[in-house]
Amino acid sequence: MTDPASRSPSLLVFGGGYLGFEAAREAIRRGGRAFATSRSAERRTEMATAGVVALDPTDPDALTAAVAQADAILVTAQPDAAGCPGLKALIPAITASAAYPDWIGYVSLTAVYGDRAGGWAFEDDELNAASLEGARRVRAERDWLDAGRGMGLTVQIFRLPALYGPGRSPLQKLRDGGARLVRKPGQVFNRIHVEDAVSGFFASMARPHPGRAYTLADDEPAPADVVLEWTAARLGLPKPPEVDLDDPSVSDAMRRFYNDSKRLSNARAKGELGWRPKYPTWREGIESLLKSSPQP
Repeated sequence: MTDPASRSPSLLVFGGGYLGFEAAREAIRRGGRAFATSRSAERRTEMATAGVVALDPTDPDALTAAVAQADAILVTAQPDAAGCPGLKALIPAITASAAYPDWIGYVSLTAVYGDRAGGWAFEDDELNAASLEGARRVRAERDWLDAGRGMGLTVQIFRLPALYGPGRSPLQKLRDGGARLVRKPGQVFNRIHVEDAVSGFFASMARPHPGRAYTLADDEPAPADVVLEWTAARLGLPKPPEVDLDDPSVSDAMRRFYNDSKRLSNARAKGELGWRPKYPTWREGIESLLKSSPQP
């Protein structure tokens, strides 16, 4: 196959959710072709309307045909107790198609690092996942890297922190009154705008490093309460109600963020991939969302 750096790659996304759909659309914007899977017929219709070739991941023939046409494969589907569903579906499809992709990216989470008590986490640190979700990601990373070595595939791992973007940010909860302010002294974490995550994938396609892991995160770790208060003020809204972490109004996802406190280094992605976040801090990211989604 051709070098993905020389032209827009044909991209197959296994997992056409929020992040995967954006990656597929970016491939099309860059002049390439995009395939993406979803179990939801409604979602497949939505993707097809956007120009994405939508696939049912349970259809092995369709998946094999897509693999045969793909220069690059991105796996965003989350693992379950049995492992990564993308691995289980794609390895047989790659073997059946006899068309090995130039690049495979597996999207993991920074939950694999576990708690660092506010310290820095780097890609080569020992993984210490403290949650079931994080432990499953550790296993999926290992399984993909093992498959890459065993089959001669160029597999890269991408560890993402809290993902936000259009329709998925503090703006929605503040505007609908569902936001809650939780304070935990010393707790910090990074974030990543969906556009920056996707640009990191494409930067890696242009400069692949088999077996490498990259943390794609913004430049400024910050406490959740600071971000929420700043955003409320920017919207001209009062501070949301302050609650304890164990309050029923606090979502399980938010509790997971508060369990770990760490600062994430993105130096490797910058140095090896030439990647730079368009939104280096949460302030720029939220400002961009305000411009694209003004108050009603």
